[in-house]
Amino acid sequence: MTSFQAVSPVDGRVFVDRPFADLAQVSERLDAARLAFSTWRALSLAERTAAVRRLIDAVEGRSEVLADELTLQMGRPRRFSAGEIEGFCFRGRTLCDLATEALADVVPPAKDGFQRFIRYEPLGVVLILAPWNYPWLTAVNALVPALLSGNTVLLKHSEQTPLVADRLIEAAEAAGLPAGVFQTVDMSNYTTAAVVRDPRVAFVSFTGSVEGGRAVHTAAGGSFKGVALELGGKDPAYVRSDADLDHAVPNLVEGALFNSGQSCCSVERIYVDDGLYDAFVERFVQEARTWIVGDPSAPGTLLGPMVRARNADAVRAQVDAAIAAGATAHLPVDSDAGSAYLGPQVLTDVTEDMAIMAEETFGPAIGIVRVSGDDEAIERMNASRYGLTASIWTRSTDAARDLGGRLETGTVFANRCDYLDPELAWVGVKDSGRGVSLSRLGFQAFTRPKSFHLRDHA
Repeated sequence: MTSFQAVSPVDGRVFVDRPFADLAQVSERLDAARLAFSTWRALSLAERTAAVRRLIDAVEGRSEVLADELTLQMGRPRRFSAGEIEGFCFRGRTLCDLATEALADVVPPAKDGFQRFIRYEPLGVVLILAPWNYPWLTAVNALVPALLSGNTVLLKHSEQTPLVADRLIEAAEAAGLPAGVFQTVDMSNYTTAAVVRDPRVAFVSFTGSVEGGRAVHTAAGGSFKGVALELGGKDPAYVRSDADLDHAVPNLVEGALFNSGQSCCSVERIYVDDGLYDAFVERFVQEARTWIVGDPSAPGTLLGPMVRARNADAVRAQVDAAIAAGATAHLPVDSDAGSAYLGPQVLTDVTEDMAIMAEETFGPAIGIVRVSGDDEAIERMNASRYGLTASIWTRSTDAARDLGGRLETGTVFANRCDYLDPELAWVGVKDSGRGVSLSRLGFQAFTRPKSFHLRDHA
């Protein structure tokens, strides 16, 4: 395949039709990135930070247009799209604020006659492979720390959201980033695998599916370059016996249905203490009924189309299989196969061997299970090959801290969910990925430590 078309899930229109770059064209970009690396890394951190802040300012200055384009590309209701642009700017600026501490020399205790320190040095060319579901927020996680650390960047965005890459390049040009420091490219899977293997690429940052992560890991195999993988999730929530349902219900409905459930950290399994189960299910279903799917440009729409009809059909298949195996559906069952527009679904009487409870759904459907208490909840929450986030809904922060220590997950929430704090590390365990992004720890992926052991001249 030498070209691609980007089709809007909103109305089926083709909004981009252009060729993929071939290997020779990508090679030119890699050469340009390598050439720019020596001058970009030589700039002071303050100079690099100022340039990145100008890039962020340029994005912010076009936020309304970018929000319109985001809805066109992946279907999110327009009322929410501007929030992602705001999130890009906030997260990017927070990472700029963290850079000075994150990249500072590490100096051990003084030793007479010696100067000793560890310096974080950039790696070289960083390849970022970004997804469509949060195209601005996933890109910023790697783009900003990679650039601030002194690396040059080649970004391949999803074929569904190519306009995001275009606008980032325009922002970089407006910010005055030197030629070759930040470039984007449209590539086929074949070319992408070749670039992952290319020795000119020093580090690969991938966000996407588990299957995609395996492909990237395989392509990089045999080399010693770093690979960061931010993959899928089957994130659970536990509604404890002391939970505040007035707070938990609307927040968990939003955590399960926002962005049509197309988030790696969406809530996909809910375990509810027996004493609250019936009341929780009744209120959850009532709240979910208000999330009506419709025209994403309409001011009141909460659910737009899923990104593609085949993605919606995959969710329909999970729901249908669960019902056939004995699950109870509490909302109308969507049978409009072939449509990207998919309404929400709430299922009870589900079992752990159903795909709706075991495999990533990535859509607006959720299973709810009754549990006897803390021990059963933790056991069931951990019984998954994924481990990205988990949330505990309780009036006791101490209980949340204690139970969180038993969870096999990268992030533990209490009384919130489906949120990334840029000052905290974003980590996946098990099949949810490898590596760290965000926080000051996230800078370490884009650097290598160099020790200086200098003995004073006698």
